[in-house]
Amino acid sequence: MSILVKEKILERLYKGDIVFEPGLDIYQLQAHSVDLRLGFTFLVSKDWRLTDRGRVAIQLDYGESSNHFETIELEKGQYFEVLPKEFVVVATLEKIKLPKDIMAVLYPRSSINRRGLSVDLSGIVDAGYEGNLIIPVRNNTSNQVVRVYPGERFCQLVFQDLGEVIKTRDSRWAKKDVVVGILKEKYPTESRLVRLGLISELKKKHPLNIKKKY
Repeated sequence: MSILVKEKILERLYKGDIVFEPGLDIYQLQAHSVDLRLGFTFLVSKDWRLTDRGRVAIQLDYGESSNHFETIELEKGQYFEVLPKEFVVVATLEKIKLPKDIMAVLYPRSSINRRGLSVDLSGIVDAGYEGNLIIPVRNNTSNQVVRVYPGERFCQLVFQDLGEVIKTRDSRWAKKDVVVGILKEKYPTESRLVRLGLISELKKKHPLNIKKKY
């Protein structure tokens, strides 16, 4: 498995293997990565909601689906101020499409970190993925408001050639709008056993069958 350098990225872009929408500009392609720009969609976490019982705190629990974000869509020329200690989720401006022999890893840009923002690694972007990427962001400063602008280069994507086409399952986030918030856990059986603390039972009843493969 090897990391794609600039020339290899250009080659894959030319072939249409890797696709960005909107297309890249001259500022985004780096020596061995592509800078992604901040989009216009921001999700701000909510602390409470109003129910029949009254105002209740929003509690997040494993295995449950909860829309605990307020969606903010900025217009052209607007900016977003991240408050001290505030946690938000933002979407990339670009939608990406990867072939099934390339995966990617999302990293923060150091210039963003130096402004006091923590851009948590969103992990692996699976081969074959298609759609926007979501970026968890936190203002780590104690009393400074950090202003960000849609369109600024915010994170970077590093591509890794897997060397072969692999079978993939579509991500639950593929082609979905970031405003869907938190999706329910994909495997209800796993979720139920974890919530009950029955980890040994999970391992015993659902082992990975290596012999089936080899």
